[in-house]
Amino acid sequence: MIVRLVRLHAYGGPEVLQVDEVPTPEPGPGQVLVRPEVIAVNFADTKIRAGADGIFTRPLPYSPTGEVVGAVTAVGPGVESFAVGDRVAALVGEGAYADFVAVDTAWAALVPPGMDAASATVLPMLGPVALRVLRMGRLAAGETVLVQSAAGGVGHLAVQLAKVLGAKVVGVVGSATKADFVRSLGADEVVTTDAEWPTGVDVVVDAVGGSSLLRGLDSLAPLGRAVMYGAASGEIPDVPSRSFFGLRSLTGFGMLAWRESRPDDARADVAEVTRLVADGQLRVAQHATFALTDAAKAHQVMDERANLGRVLLVP
Repeated sequence: MIVRLVRLHAYGGPEVLQVDEVPTPEPGPGQVLVRPEVIAVNFADTKIRAGADGIFTRPLPYSPTGEVVGAVTAVGPGVESFAVGDRVAALVGEGAYADFVAVDTAWAALVPPGMDAASATVLPMLGPVALRVLRMGRLAAGETVLVQSAAGGVGHLAVQLAKVLGAKVVGVVGSATKADFVRSLGADEVVTTDAEWPTGVDVVVDAVGGSSLLRGLDSLAPLGRAVMYGAASGEIPDVPSRSFFGLRSLTGFGMLAWRESRPDDARADVAEVTRLVADGQLRVAQHATFALTDAAKAHQVMDERANLGRVLLVP
């Protein structure tokens, strides 16, 4: 059967995303075939699409990543934990914008009955990342955490999770509209990227890199901890030694490395996020939904940094 797959064959703006017709993928060993209800769009793919250098470089043709939620339609060899008809959420490393996707079962999550698709998109990746970066920072009740990109996919979850952990939250955003949104999530204080940031915070979580990371380090109190889990700016800065002599620490976090080094803890993170979403303690904001054929419009929203929460595609 021929199905649709959104790919780019040249780098550029959102308009380079095009719908190709390809054969239905076959699930390999340890995989299941999923028909997505929704596909969540990730910011990193806009950088890849634009042809950014360094960590965002990918060969062409390229089909973006995404978290998919949908029903299992076929099971590959060796799969025993999932069956046809199961509703799952999984991160697709490439080829997510499609009518059917083959996903690895090792990190797929069963979606609890009654959970809406937008909420389920955070189970395999964004929610566990938000939870783990706070824990990598050893955030404790009563401490203050500064959350960069607080209105974004991971950021808006980190704000809520930090409150669940009993912390005071300072969110960093790019506009007044985003500030109101982040306050609605429970942030105690919100500052814009061009304003003065508070000092004396205990933990900083940062996915921007560049000068934002350096400003975050300067915001830390003695014995404060920063966790860098991305580089949306495309820049990983040289950190001046004065930051460390000021009794500040910096830790990097990557989900693939975490899963490889601490697989049991990584699975426990998925289970905890699933429980928090199901219990209503963690709310997933849905900004906009577009048809699969309008993937360019979804990328335009991401390029403009206009999203408050998740941007979704519907096949």
